[in-house]
Amino acid sequence: MSEFVGAALAFPAVIFTFLLVVVVGYWVLVLVGGADTDVLDGDGGFGGLGLGGVPATVALSVLVTLAWFVSVAGVVLLDGVLLRTVVVLPVALVVGLVGTRLLVLPLRGWFAEGKQESRMDFVGRTCVIRTGSVGTDFGQAEVTAADGSSAVVQVRQSGGEALTSGAEAMIYDYDADGEFFWVSAMERRSTE
Repeated sequence: MSEFVGAALAFPAVIFTFLLVVVVGYWVLVLVGGADTDVLDGDGGFGGLGLGGVPATVALSVLVTLAWFVSVAGVVLLDGVLLRTVVVLPVALVVGLVGTRLLVLPLRGWFAEGKQESRMDFVGRTCVIRTGSVGTDFGQAEVTAADGSSAVVQVRQSGGEALTSGAEAMIYDYDADGEFFWVSAMERRSTE
């Protein structure tokens, strides 16, 4: 056991040992509820290193763990070699970075952030009136979303051409207070 502790505290492994203690401490605090998992939200700028797509805390934890393991193994394997520091430190960093890139690839799907759907996504779309008429206080229409799904939504019209069942209309605004969409009649094109 003393050889292991000696290797973990030998230079350059001691750098990664300290960082590993910080990483383990952070995750223990997360587990007991004492730390927020969003400390480094997003990819923390690591996307340029190929570590994007996962939270920075995950990427850094994997990187530190791999670099620590390689540095301790390098200290043990190269015991007594004069240029141990010159060899172990860069190799540990490179292996840690490459290994982390490989390990985060399958994790990206778990952390993928899809676009949050919003009612504003319907603004600018055409809809088909489903009630007998649309007025300033009543009306429903069916609208198709970008993904192909359809929804029946509350619609209102401020006046103009009568909108009746089966008519096409354009959604031009959303009233968040009343939770309905403003629509206007579509101009009919001549088929001549």
